[in-house]
Amino acid sequence: MNQDQKKISLTNRSKVVSNKKMTLMERFYLPAIFKGMSITASHFFKREVTIQYPEVKRPFSDIYRGLHVLKLDDEGRERCTACGLCALACPAESITMIAAERKEDERNLYREEKYASMYEINMLRCIFCGDCESACPKEAIFLTNRTVPSEYERADFIYGKDVLVEKKDSRIDVSKRQTPEVLAFKQDKSKSHNN
Repeated sequence: MNQDQKKISLTNRSKVVSNKKMTLMERFYLPAIFKGMSITASHFFKREVTIQYPEVKRPFSDIYRGLHVLKLDDEGRERCTACGLCALACPAESITMIAAERKEDERNLYREEKYASMYEINMLRCIFCGDCESACPKEAIFLTNRTVPSEYERADFIYGKDVLVEKKDSRIDVSKRQTPEVLAFKQDKSKSHNN
């Protein structure tokens, strides 16, 4: 054996393998079979851990990141100004929007002069990281504790404003998703952001 053919050891640990002869009972595998059957039988008497969804629903954490919602302000106007920061922050590039200028007769619909005429989230791409929520300066988008419903077609997973914008009569509470510092800042009316 020359220098190039030397044995190379990847680790300094070695394992000794024994060639022990098996007994007659071990050759029939009966002890192993009985041991496996006893483990299986013991599970019949244990508490059931399966949750029968959708009849029984597991409680979610207050900060669970589920389906998105586009929030309305206190007067029922859309908060989103189509600045595009949520789309830039999205690592999966699942958010697309088209900005438009608000008309004079649309003051009761949109909070700012600019709004998102089209806002879509591709839920098949979304990884529910919450970066869109963190990037939004107007607190317009939040992740809720609702789950994304299952669909049969891929096109049904592209959610537009018809699904994302919260309804005026059924508002969604997102205060638990905000830190105490943010909630304290929102109470300060001296800041122009809170007016």
